[in-house]
Amino acid sequence: MTETMLMKAVQAVEVGGTFVVSQIPVPVPGPGQVRVKVHACGVCAGENIARMGMLGVTYPRVPGHEVAGEIDSVGAEVTTWKPGDRVGVGWHGGSCFNCEYCRQGDFTNCIDRMIVGASYDGGYAEYMVVPQDALARIPNVLSFAEAAPLMCAGITTFNALRHSGARPGDTVAIHGVGGLGHLAVQFANKMGFRTVAVSRGRAKEALARKLGADEYIDSTEGSAGEALARLGGATVVLSTVGSSAAQADLTLGLKPNGRLVFVATDHQPLGVSPDLLVFGRRSIAGWYSGNAKDSEETMAFAALKGVRAMIETYPLEDAEEVFLNMGKAKFRSVLTI
Repeated sequence: MTETMLMKAVQAVEVGGTFVVSQIPVPVPGPGQVRVKVHACGVCAGENIARMGMLGVTYPRVPGHEVAGEIDSVGAEVTTWKPGDRVGVGWHGGSCFNCEYCRQGDFTNCIDRMIVGASYDGGYAEYMVVPQDALARIPNVLSFAEAAPLMCAGITTFNALRHSGARPGDTVAIHGVGGLGHLAVQFANKMGFRTVAVSRGRAKEALARKLGADEYIDSTEGSAGEALARLGGATVVLSTVGSSAAQADLTLGLKPNGRLVFVATDHQPLGVSPDLLVFGRRSIAGWYSGNAKDSEETMAFAALKGVRAMIETYPLEDAEEVFLNMGKAKFRSVLTI
């Protein structure tokens, strides 16, 4: 395969524009890089970064940061990966290894971190080139379509829960039973938590219980936080729904020393009384994704314990339509190449 060969890709070409199907050159890996033949790529709201020209995106740009495929070729200085390896590529697209945070091993907060589909071309294409440190191994028991959503929705919820401070037997509430939440409920159950699902209405109650929820709270029936308190309170509330009002209400359901952790936001101030935090030593924290090793451990846990994303698959050419209808999916859309 040479530089002159072309591949099919979906690109963002201007701020606020639609995703366009194009023919572009197949990329060639440089030193320390690998080329991945993409088999599946999840569709995530994070693709708005490429669509809206955020985080210094330059055009044209191929979006897509829930990538699953196999290594096609490797560049010079790559010694731990080889063609044929099954790999995933997530949001975190590489670290500088030199900044204060990298030297502490906190690669996710690297000052010069790269974001897949923003800093360089992502997985809405037949091939992509990535730094070798951005790769995560995919267990053989996971199909490419199953692995793709775990590279963002999966790692975010799994990583947030395992760092939340909750222990097996503790009550953990999952706010939202959607693209992130349906995975969070499964992870919480498999980690041994008493799992409480919180959602609007009763439509998702049966599914939530099937996924592993021990209790269910309908947030339209009154204060979800007060309902959670009546169940004994939660050690951790993981909010996967961007609603500051709902998140503030859920702090009422935290036990002393409990923590609200949110992975989604509506970009509005969080109206929580400081008294609630001071008396009871409750806390509020956010969680941000993870690095390639975290992705690898997410997939290994999912493979071991049977955690799977509920997915709908579509051809690459339908990327624009799938992105626009993302909220109608149950629960993660995946482009297959």
